[in-house]
Amino acid sequence: MSDPQSGEGTTERLPVLEKAPPPDLDQSSSAAAYQPPPVPAGEGSERRFWSARRVPAAVLAVLLLLLAGLFLYDIAAVRADRPAMHWRRELAAQFAERPLDDTWVLVGAGVAAALGVWLIVLAATPGLRAVLPMGRVHADVRAGLHRDAAALVLRDRAVEVAGVQSARVRLTRRRADVRAVSHFRELDDVRADLDAVLAEAIRGLGLSRPPALSVHVRRPGRKG
Repeated sequence: MSDPQSGEGTTERLPVLEKAPPPDLDQSSSAAAYQPPPVPAGEGSERRFWSARRVPAAVLAVLLLLLAGLFLYDIAAVRADRPAMHWRRELAAQFAERPLDDTWVLVGAGVAAALGVWLIVLAATPGLRAVLPMGRVHADVRAGLHRDAAALVLRDRAVEVAGVQSARVRLTRRRADVRAVSHFRELDDVRADLDAVLAEAIRGLGLSRPPALSVHVRRPGRKG
């Protein structure tokens, strides 16, 4: 017989373990946007790289060379007691006869003004918008990172996060827009991990002006 006072032969109620609720797979999307990380003192002053613009300069130089050569040949022919070329006589007659409010005169003036504005914009703007300036480590060395390469780095880091099926990154000089598709885990958890991983990746790029981060996570679309 067992001793009723002893613990042998007695039964105790085991604690009930409550099951964690299943993940909320009905959530369709999760998004957040953040300001760019703070730039250390002394950084952020790097300016964009200037484009050489060799193609526009070469086209303009060739056109001016041809036009100047044509006028020079006609002037030399007139000096040699030969008649001026027909196109120049016709052009001079048209300029003398047509009023300033003529349609063709206005069209020609508009084309010339547009060409002049285009040349001024090319001369006053740096260009090379696809190259992001990096922070300068050495005073005599400047470095830049192509936007497509930076976006590829961020995309590779994004797909390494657990739950991310695919990711698409659109990177501009001021903003990194990341859109990911998650096929498991709660979307808020996936987005939180993406926030941390991508923020660290942006700091690792070493850009002079890190872009702001925008992350959007959604479920895959239903087939059929």
